[in-house]
Amino acid sequence: MRPRRWPSSKKRRSPITRRFAPTTRSRREPAISSNPGSHLATSQPLIFRKGLDMKEAVAGELAEAYDSRLVDQVRVDDYRYVSGRLVIHLAREFGFCYGVDRAVDYAYQARRRFPGRNVFLTGEIIHNPHVNDRLRAEGIRFLSDPGERADTLGADDVVILPAFGVTVGDMAQLSSQGCTLVDTTCGSVLNVWKNVIRYAREGFTSVIHGKVKHEETRATASQALKHPNGRYLVVLDRAEASIVCDYIRHGGDRDAFMARFAGAASPGFDPERDLVRVGCANQTTMLMTESLEIGEMVGAAIRDRYGAEGLEEHFRAFDTICSATQERQDAVIALLDDHLLDLMVVVGGYNSSNTCNLARICAERLPTFHIAEPGCLVSPGEIRHRPVGAPSTTVGIETTTRNWLPGTGPLRVGLTAGASTPNNIVGEVIRRIGMFANGAAASSEIG
Repeated sequence: MRPRRWPSSKKRRSPITRRFAPTTRSRREPAISSNPGSHLATSQPLIFRKGLDMKEAVAGELAEAYDSRLVDQVRVDDYRYVSGRLVIHLAREFGFCYGVDRAVDYAYQARRRFPGRNVFLTGEIIHNPHVNDRLRAEGIRFLSDPGERADTLGADDVVILPAFGVTVGDMAQLSSQGCTLVDTTCGSVLNVWKNVIRYAREGFTSVIHGKVKHEETRATASQALKHPNGRYLVVLDRAEASIVCDYIRHGGDRDAFMARFAGAASPGFDPERDLVRVGCANQTTMLMTESLEIGEMVGAAIRDRYGAEGLEEHFRAFDTICSATQERQDAVIALLDDHLLDLMVVVGGYNSSNTCNLARICAERLPTFHIAEPGCLVSPGEIRHRPVGAPSTTVGIETTTRNWLPGTGPLRVGLTAGASTPNNIVGEVIRRIGMFANGAAASSEIG
C-alpha cells in the first residue's frame, strides 16, 4: 500500500538555503553567504557553500585516494565479479552518495585553498573511519579530538562543517569568533531543516524520526528553536512513535511521558500543549519504510483525535526522505529479490546509520555481516563484524564469527556499501573475498 498523502504547508524559500554574495565578487570567486543566525554574531564570517574554486586542482588526488579500477570493471560487467567458484553480486546503488562526495571534495579543496592556515573539522565529516583518517593525514584537525577546543579559534582559522550539518548554537559560536567556514551540509539535510523551520514558524511541533545523539538529528532539532515557540520531539522507532500516538489520542501521564523521552524533547516541552499541532520530519539516513510508517501513524492519531476535517489544522508531513538513502535501500532489496545468495556483506562505518539500516534489511533474508573495513575479513574462517541491530551510536561494538565463508561448492555473495564508503574500500573487499573463496591468503593492500 502506498503511504497516505497528508496535508502539507506551502513551500517557501527558507533563510537556511539563501545564499548572499557581495556585488563586487568576481565571476570566479566562490559563492559565500552570511550565517542564518548572524544576528547573534559579533563579526561577519566568510562562508563557502559552493566550493572553493579548487575542484580541478584536487580531482586527481581524490581519484587516487578513493577510486577503484576493480569496482569500475564490476560495474561494466553488470555488477558481477566472477572468480573460480565465487560470484559476487554488487548492488546497483552503493557507496558514496552525492552529498558525501561533495563534502569530501570540499574538505580537500579547503586544505589546498588555505595551505598556510589551520583547517579544522567540527567532527567526523562522514561516518567512515578510512575517510576520516585520510583527512587527518592531509593535516585537517578534528575539534572532536582530545586537546582541541572550538572556543580558542579565530579569524585565522578555517572550519569545515560536516555533511550532517551543525547545530544552530555551534554555527553561532563559530560565526561570532570570525572563523572562515566551509559548509558541506548535504542538500537533503537542508531540505529537512527548511521544513522544520516552517513547522516552527507556523506553530507546529516537529516530530523527528531519528537517533537523538546523531549529529544530523541534533542539528535538525536545533533548527526548530530558531523561532521562539519552536518545539521538537525525537522518536527512534515505531515503538516510541506508538507512545506519542497514544498520548495524542488519549492524553496520559505527563511525567511518565517526559521521563520516557528525557533528552529527546525541546526545553520546556509539554505534551499536553505541544502534541496538538505536529509536523513530521526525519533524519535522512533512517530506514525509509519506517519513516513513512511513522508519518502514517502520527497522521492517523491526529485524525482519530480531531477528525478528518482537523488534519489541515493539526498535522503536516513533508517528504524528507533522502533520495540517495532510498536508492541504496531499494537497490539492496532488488539484489535480494533477483539473486539466490549464500550470504551478504555490507560495508560501512559502525556508527553509520544508513549502513546499519542496509544491514537490517539484508539480515531479514539471509546471513549478513556488517564490516567497517577490509581488514575485518580476517581469513576464510574468521570475520569481525558489527551485530545487526546493535545501536549505531555505540563505538567499538564488534563480534567475531568463525567459519563464515562456506568452504566448498559454488559461492554466491551479495555486496553493498553505505553512502559514506568509498570505492577503494569496496574494491578491496571484493578482492579479499575472491582470494579467500579460492584458497589464497589476502594482503593488507587497499586499492
